Amino acid sequence: MMNKQKEQDIQFQIECLTNELIIMLMDDYEMSMEQALDTVYGSNTFKKIERPSTGLYYLGAVYAMDMLKEELGLMIVT
Repeated sequence: MMNKQKEQDIQFQIECLTNELIIMLMDDYEMSMEQALDTVYGSNTFKKIERPSTGLYYLGAVYAMDMLKEELGLMIVT
């Protein structure tokens, strides 16, 4: 079982990563804040991010964004 401080640190990282994903969607795909919030919070990627056991919260925004784009079909294949 994790101690309280560790749980708070993980929750903070999850919140920061989620915020970064929302901003990236707004900037890169010209989504409104509402669209970006709905997209992130409704995604399977977010479900994985919010489960500490996946470790996804620790891997960073670019990695998580790639997962989200793949899930949403936003990847551009060259």
